[in-house]
Amino acid sequence: MAERHFKVELQGDHLERLANARPIQAVAELVWNAVDADATSVDVEVDSSDLGMQAIIVRDNGHGIPLAEVPDLFGRLGGSWKARGNRSKTKSRMLHGKEGKGRFKALALGRVTDWAVVCEENGKRSRYTISLIRDNLIDVRVSDPTPARGSTTGVEARVSELHRDFRSLEGDSAVQELSEIFALYLSDYPDVTISFQGTKLDPSAAIASREVMSLDPVEEDDQLYPVELVLIEWRATTDRVVYLCSEDGFPLRRKQPRFHTPGFQFSAYLKSRYVSKLHESGVLDLAEMNPALQGVYEAAQDRIKEYFREREAAAARSAIEQWKEDQVYPYLEEPQTSVEEAERKVFDIVALNVNRHLPEFSEADRRTKAFQLRMLRQAIERGPEDLQLILKEVLDLPERKQRELAKLLEEASLANVISASRLVADRLKFLSGLEVLLFDPDLKKHLKERSQLHRILADNNTWVFGEEFSLTVDDQSLTEVLRKHRRLFGDEIVIDKPVTKVDGSKGIVDLMLSRAVPRNHADEREHLVVELKRPSIKVGSNEITQIKEYAYAVAADERFRHLDTRWSFWVISNDLDAFAQRETRQKDKPRGQVTQTDDGQIEVWVKTWSEVLEEAKSRMRFVQDHLKANIDQESSLRYLRQTYDKYLSGVAEVDTSEPLAEGEEVKNANDTDAQTASYGSANSRSTSSK
Repeated sequence: MAERHFKVELQGDHLERLANARPIQAVAELVWNAVDADATSVDVEVDSSDLGMQAIIVRDNGHGIPLAEVPDLFGRLGGSWKARGNRSKTKSRMLHGKEGKGRFKALALGRVTDWAVVCEENGKRSRYTISLIRDNLIDVRVSDPTPARGSTTGVEARVSELHRDFRSLEGDSAVQELSEIFALYLSDYPDVTISFQGTKLDPSAAIASREVMSLDPVEEDDQLYPVELVLIEWRATTDRVVYLCSEDGFPLRRKQPRFHTPGFQFSAYLKSRYVSKLHESGVLDLAEMNPALQGVYEAAQDRIKEYFREREAAAARSAIEQWKEDQVYPYLEEPQTSVEEAERKVFDIVALNVNRHLPEFSEADRRTKAFQLRMLRQAIERGPEDLQLILKEVLDLPERKQRELAKLLEEASLANVISASRLVADRLKFLSGLEVLLFDPDLKKHLKERSQLHRILADNNTWVFGEEFSLTVDDQSLTEVLRKHRRLFGDEIVIDKPVTKVDGSKGIVDLMLSRAVPRNHADEREHLVVELKRPSIKVGSNEITQIKEYAYAVAADERFRHLDTRWSFWVISNDLDAFAQRETRQKDKPRGQVTQTDDGQIEVWVKTWSEVLEEAKSRMRFVQDHLKANIDQESSLRYLRQTYDKYLSGVAEVDTSEPLAEGEEVKNANDTDAQTASYGSANSRSTSSK
C-alpha cells in the first residue's frame, strides 16, 4: 500500500516536550479527541499478555478524520479544525482541544501510535491509517484510503511498543482517575459512554456530593474573568486533586493541594476563561508565578477547607447526637465556662477520630462504648500522657493515626488550654482550701505546723511563695542550707563543721527556696528561707528573734560569702502581736521588713498568711477572671481533703460519701505539664509589701 509523508511544521524539541505526559493524561487526551469528534461510545483497552502490556487502544464511534484535513490536523499545530469554532461538528458539544497538541501525548505511552480511521465523505466511507513514530516526530505517515462499505465511522488509536508496563493503568485506580477527569463532561453530556477495560465510567455513582461555588473574579487589563469552583466529593479513596479548567470545565492542569481533609476524598475544578487564556498563551504550567491565578487558587483552597470543616462538623454533630440519644456520651450538661468548652472540644475531636478509625469502637455495644468514652474523657482531663496511653494500650489505635491525632491536637492547641486551665483551677482551689484551714476557728486549732502545714506546702506547692522559686531545702539544718547553697554554684566544698546560730545551737529551716535571678549574670542567685508557724500562734518577739538568728548565722559564716546571692528570711503566721506590728512598721523600711544588712544582700520579713495568699491570688487573678472558674469554699476544701488526705488526718477527715464534683480530679495542684505556663509576675518579695 502506498504512503504519503508530510512534515510537522514545528521544531523537534518542542514536539518532544508535547510527547511527555502522565499515562492517565495521555490516555485522557485520546479520549478527548474521540468525544470532540462527537463519539457517543469510547472504549479504552489495555492489551496484555504473559510478557506484560503490549498495546493501549482507544476506540470510538465518532465522525472520524476526513483525509483532506490530515495535513492541517497533524502538520501544523494550531491548525486544528477545532480552532475555527467552539462546538463539535454534528452534536454541537463544547470542544476540549483546539490546537492539535493532544494527539502527540499518545507517544508518552509508546514508540508508535497508529490511528485507524473510518470516515464518510460525499456519501462514501473510506478507511486509512495515520502513523507517528517517537523517533521521528516531525514525519507523519498516511496510508492511501480504501473503501469501507458497511463499516461504522470512528477512530481506533493504537499505541504499541510501549515504554514500560504502566501500573497506573491497572486496577480500579485508573477508572477512578478517569472518572475524575471526565466527571463534569459526562454530567453535561449523559449520552456519552466511556469505558475502561470494560468498566463504564459512572461518576454519578461514585460521587458522594457535588457543590458549585462562585469565587471573586480575576481582573486583568481592565477585564473581569468570572471564576467558578465545582467541588466533588468521592465515595472511593483517591488522591485529592485540584484541576485548573477552562470555563467549560475541561481540565487543563492538575495540581496536588498541600492541605489535608482527613476522611474526605475530593476533586476540585477551578473553572475560568482566565485559565483558558493562560493555557492558550502557553504559560499555564507557570501558574505558581502568576499572582492573579495564585490568588484565585488560594481562595479556592480556603473555600474547600471551609466546606469540609462544615461537613466534618455536621458529621460530628450527627455522631455526638447519636451518642447522647444512646446515653453513652460522658457529659450530661452543656459547658458552663470557657475551660469546659475547650475541654469538650478536645474530647469531641479525639472521640470522633477514634470512632472514624476504629471499626471495633463504632460497632461496640452500648455498655462498652459508654465505658470507653468515659475513659477517654478522664484521659483528656488528666493530660496528654494519659491520653496517649489510652489511645495506644486500651483502644489500640494504629500508630499512624496516633501521630495524626497528636498533630491535630497540637495544631488545635486545646490540650494546652486544658492543661493550663486545670493548673490554674487546681491552684485556686488549693489557695481557697488552705485559707479555710488557716482561718476557720475550728480547723486552725488542730492544724499542726511541721507535720501538716509544712508538708502540704513542701509537696510541690512552694509556688505559693513565688512562681519562679524551686524547693532546695526541706526541714533541715543550716548546715544543709550551706551545702545546698554551695552546690548550686558548682562548689563541692567539704563542710568540716556545722553552721550554728549565735548561741551555738543548730537551726532547723522549714523551707528554703532558690532561683536564678534574671539579671545581668547567670551566676546570681536568690534564696528564700521560710519559717512557718501554726495559725494559732501569733508572731512576736520570740519568733522574730528566731528568724533573725538564722539571718545572722548566714551573715556571720564566711563560707556563705564570696558568692553573689541575696537572702530573704520570712516568718509567717496568721497574726502578729503588738511588738511584731511595731517591728513591721519601721521608718524608711517597706512594711513587713524588720532587718536588712548594709549591703542589702540579707533581709528579714514578717508576713501574715493573708498577705501571702493575697499575693498568690493576685498572680492568677487575670487568668481566673478569663477562665470564669467557679471556685467555692466547699469544693475547695473537699479538693484539699482528698488530695492531701495523708497530711490532714485529724484536721479535716475525708468524707467518702461526698464525691468530687463531675470533672474534678484528685491530684496535686502542681501535677501537670503546664507548670511552665506563666501566670503573671511572681516576685517573691512582693511589690505590695514594699
